[in-house]
Amino acid sequence: MRTENWQAKIIQLLAVPGLLVSFYLLLFHNGSLVASCGGGGWDDCGIVSGPDGKFSSVGPIPVALIGLVGYAAIFLSVWLADFWESLDAYLPELLVGLVGFALLMTLGLTALEIFVIHAICRYCVISAIFIVIMFVLAISFVRSVSGDEA
Repeated sequence: MRTENWQAKIIQLLAVPGLLVSFYLLLFHNGSLVASCGGGGWDDCGIVSGPDGKFSSVGPIPVALIGLVGYAAIFLSVWLADFWESLDAYLPELLVGLVGFALLMTLGLTALEIFVIHAICRYCVISAIFIVIMFVLAISFVRSVSGDEA
């Protein structure tokens, strides 16, 4: 990987706490952990991502598992680019695609939280912040690479 790909390395770094947050939410969804956020009001992790949350799964698949797989894909794409030259050549576009899809999912889920569920999960908000930062970095990465080629 080129040394000027600092944006990709920060994206990869941010994927690690994203993985941890997603894993925590998956354990909470499965009933293995008790949430540390309050019940009732706007800050209610149970109604958003808990085992009884109406929108905490897409069919039988927990949303937290989708997030975990997404963060893993982002992390692995940057890591594998160090070893796979053809992946390194398309890494900027791949990251915009992966993180862009994650951003669309995040925006949709956040809209559900605010407008339908009328509660938010603080861990979901933390994940959303990671995704927004990663998307800004991915756009910066594409622009810096395309600027080098011009």
